[in-house]
This record gives sequence, C-alpha cells and structure tokens, in this order.
Amino acid sequence: MRLTIFWERMAEHFGAAYADSFARDHVMAELGGRTVHEALAAGWETKDVWRGVCAAVGIPAEKR
Repeated sequence: MRLTIFWERMAEHFGAAYADSFARDHVMAELGGRTVHEALAAGWETKDVWRGVCAAVGIPAEKR
C-alpha cells in the first residue's frame, strides 16, 4: 500500500482534521505499543500499520 493511499484511508475514516492527531497521539498494542507515526518511522509497512489501525478501532473488513 502506498503511503498516500494509507493517509487517504485514515482521512476517510477519521476525517481530515482528526486523522493526523489520531496518528500522533493514539498508542496501539497492535502496533507494538507505538503510534501510527512511530510505527511508520520504525519501518513498518503501511499495509501492516493500516491493519493494526483497523483492528484497534474496529474498521469493518470491507474497508480494510
């Protein structure tokens, strides 16, 4: 998954204004105790980060 697609999906789910805030502030067990930004900076694949977000907040399978 391209990074641009990842951020589009984040904005679709959380709204453009909240997506970045969520990505900076919300620590998720699904990302190894990291935020989205931390996971991406640590080299996680965007598809794996997206799957972690989906699992953490209950995004329906058809949106994954």
